Amino acid sequence: MSGREDTRRLAAESLAGGDATGWFERLYAEAVDGRAEVPWDRPDPSASLVGAGLPRGEGRRALVVGCGPGRDAEFVAGLGYVTTAFDISATAIAEARRRHPRTTVDYRVADLLDPPAAWWQAFDLVVESNNVQALPRAYRERLTATVAGFVAAGGTLLMLGAVADEPDEDGPPWPLVRAEVEAFATGGLTEEKIERVRVDDAERWRATFRRPK
Repeated sequence: MSGREDTRRLAAESLAGGDATGWFERLYAEAVDGRAEVPWDRPDPSASLVGAGLPRGEGRRALVVGCGPGRDAEFVAGLGYVTTAFDISATAIAEARRRHPRTTVDYRVADLLDPPAAWWQAFDLVVESNNVQALPRAYRERLTATVAGFVAAGGTLLMLGAVADEPDEDGPPWPLVRAEVEAFATGGLTEEKIERVRVDDAERWRATFRRPK
């Protein structure tokens, strides 16, 4: 069974039980046991993130949303950001710490649907890659507002995700249409740039938003 099939199977079971997020932990736990494959678990950082041309961090604070085993978080930390990264899956966080024993990243178990209050407008850079699209559209407005709310005054949100021209209910994932990308300009954030880029033979959104100082 492929990673995509594992994801669909576990997500369907979780959603049928009224749990929108429980399948993440099950997927990572089964992957560690060799019973499933995490389709996005690769050794190198996301090509879309690398191609974003982020500036050097110079000690500024960054938050990586839904970090999994840490490939993108390590890249951001390598740019000089004081990086916090979180995932709802305790197994994913344990894997991140195991794979990167000398890391400077502060890996945390946390829920995007109920994040720590101390993270509100606390980060100079927020990286959201493929997390909002991993939950049903019923959660989209809430998740979008939460991600935007992490950005500090003068800070930047980098949003990466799959492209959809029309809403698709056959997920996960549920790729974003342009209006859903534009919706990250909320809670005081302003749109800076929205691009459709070709990455690994697929079209991707790469968008930046900024909170004024």
